[in-house]
Amino acid sequence: MSRRARWIVFWLGAGGVAVLFALAVLRMPEFGGLLHPYRDLSVPAAIARSAPNVVSALNFDQRGLDTLGEETILLGSVVGAASLLRTSPDEGERLADNEGRVLEATRLLGYVLLPVTLVLGVDIVTHGHLTPGGGFQGGVVLATGVHLLYVAGSYRMLRRLRPLSWYKLAEALAAGAFVVLGITGLLLAGSFLANVLPYGALGDLFSSGTVFVLNVAVGAEVASGMVVLLAQFLAQALSVREVR
Repeated sequence: MSRRARWIVFWLGAGGVAVLFALAVLRMPEFGGLLHPYRDLSVPAAIARSAPNVVSALNFDQRGLDTLGEETILLGSVVGAASLLRTSPDEGERLADNEGRVLEATRLLGYVLLPVTLVLGVDIVTHGHLTPGGGFQGGVVLATGVHLLYVAGSYRMLRRLRPLSWYKLAEALAAGAFVVLGITGLLLAGSFLANVLPYGALGDLFSSGTVFVLNVAVGAEVASGMVVLLAQFLAQALSVREVR
């Protein structure tokens, strides 16, 4: 494609976005007004499905298709980055003999906080339908917890703790589970990602129907994806060497 053609495509797209943005701004309700139809509809719908965290109810129930798109973007980003950072034919992996020196306080703090961070991440994911948090936030916390081993100065131990084949499989299965649940809702209720599981009692752990399950699936997908992504960057920085 020529430079002129690229500019034409860009300005057509930018113009369309500008028009849509202007229309959205012009039709927004007046600031501070008393009319809030989205709030008045979404909050009762969330409570009716035993999901007191309205944000999770929106993400995984009322606007689940949007969340599927966001999850797919993350999956595509991880796959794209991993493909770009993969070793070339003239490269190989070789760990350095000396990992460097880390302060003993940093090493101790990393080892102590690792299990605490993992437990916190699991709690944020599994209680995302009840309290602030959810799969996206908890998944990032879980991935951060795993990499505290690297902060503590042990890259070799980090490599042993996170076998990439497991995390790649978990990422694919979690992303697939989201789609499977969507198709299940389509078959049982005639709507993609319809909440077809029992709602349970408000405040219980196993409640809110598919909101709980989708939170867990997204948490696994985000955590696995971040681990796979960071593994590629760390490998490039610490172990990938040119073969001579």
